[in-house]
Amino acid sequence: MANRPANAGAHSAGPHPGMQQGTQQGPAAAPLPVHHQDYPRSRRGAGAAAAAAAQAPSPASAIVAWLPYLIVLAGTAAGLLVASQGSRNPGRGAAVVGAALLVAALARLVLPPRYAGLLASRSKTQDVAGFAVFGVAVLAVAASLP
Repeated sequence: MANRPANAGAHSAGPHPGMQQGTQQGPAAAPLPVHHQDYPRSRRGAGAAAAAAAQAPSPASAIVAWLPYLIVLAGTAAGLLVASQGSRNPGRGAAVVGAALLVAALARLVLPPRYAGLLASRSKTQDVAGFAVFGVAVLAVAASLP
């Protein structure tokens, strides 16, 4: 076995050079690979499945969780549409976008995380601060536009 390549250890695939089929020499056969895609089975019994089903969000709460995000998205789209309607309304459009960001900050502050939906990406403090800072910044830009 001295002429065997360095990477052909006990865990390499295929037979080793110089070994005959059906005979096993040297270290034990390599163990089968472990697949980590499957979750381990629960040790709590059948009650665990019922508890998990009870904690699963209902379709109605999933829709409610999307509403704040969709409202803010619609406000932002409306502001961009107003701003794109020629050079007369860029300040109004920017003000609508800034107001939509402030509404997002208020919604994230008031709503619990399960109803904040996609507005909740970090901690509540970071989300509210981020939306508020960007909202005020956009409103400042809107105030400077004609």
